[in-house]
Amino acid sequence: MQPALAWLLLGLVLVVVELLSGTFYLLILGLAAGVGSLVAWLGGPFWMPALLASAAAAKGNSMDVGQTVVLESWVSEPQRLAKVRYRDASWEAEVLGEDHVEPGAVLYVSGADGNRLEVSTSRAA
Repeated sequence: MQPALAWLLLGLVLVVVELLSGTFYLLILGLAAGVGSLVAWLGGPFWMPALLASAAAAKGNSMDVGQTVVLESWVSEPQRLAKVRYRDASWEAEVLGEDHVEPGAVLYVSGADGNRLEVSTSRAA
């Protein structure tokens, strides 16, 4: 199998799984695999599509920072773990800081730790 085709198939599979699961990260990884497919099709050595796909995936994760979420409910208030509404889906989140936050409050994405969002009461600068 040609490397460009393998990258393209990987990207398509990730996008289809994204559409079925509703997480945003698989879409970013699928698009990054598409970048890898394009570079492989242009004749780059194996390391080049892998490097550029990794860079595209890392850049995509920073798109969430500063976006708003709504606190749905606390999973464990002492541990600052909550469910938040983001991109029309329910996400696990860690609420940073010590501010008292009620369900329904608008919070801001500060980062992500794997599939868990890190949110706070103030927008990241």
